Amino acid sequence: MTAADRLAEIRKRIERAERIAGRATGAVTLVAVSKTFDAPDIAPLIAAGQRQFGENRVQEAARKWPALKEATPGIVLHLIGPLQSNKAAEAVALFDVIHTIDRDKIAGAIAAEAARQGRAPRCFVQVNTGAEPQKAGVDAREAVGFAARCREVHGLAIAGLMCIPPVEESPGPHFALLRKLAEEAGLAALSMGMSADFETAIDFGATHVRVGSALFGTRTAPAPSAA
Repeated sequence: MTAADRLAEIRKRIERAERIAGRATGAVTLVAVSKTFDAPDIAPLIAAGQRQFGENRVQEAARKWPALKEATPGIVLHLIGPLQSNKAAEAVALFDVIHTIDRDKIAGAIAAEAARQGRAPRCFVQVNTGAEPQKAGVDAREAVGFAARCREVHGLAIAGLMCIPPVEESPGPHFALLRKLAEEAGLAALSMGMSADFETAIDFGATHVRVGSALFGTRTAPAPSAA
């Protein structure tokens, strides 16, 4: 299958999952996760009409996306990997959506850079629904309060919550927990679901699904899984 064929198939699967879940067609945003892939691999998806893309690392994205964004108006770039505060300036300059706000230091750094640069990226709070010590994200018990603090103290435009369930567990309970926390926090957007489970995520209310390997194939370099 070509890249365009894979994209068309994923879109069909998303539409079918929306229909089965009783949701409106187009309710779910497909974020094509292009981490570890270069411009020649990404270009066919852009040519096929895909405009929402996700990257894990600020430095990698900075090498390939400025030229791609300049060549194609309307591209929306999502940061879906962990962010260090010393990369906040670059992240705000390059990304339109940041999915991985998980501590006050990052929230404050992003807010300061957004004010300095005159940009307002949409932000998600990342929740560590599995309480995995090796994984980024705020503890589920602190998520609602932290989201409120991001908005009220730091002034961030928090759109919703994001999670990456433990790979060895069924994702459904984690998606249900994230939806419950978002409802408590008064947030509408849910970034959850990857190549192996995005249809389940849609059934639980995902508004953004992060699909990488199902679109691009096997990755040539290791990267923390967020797609």
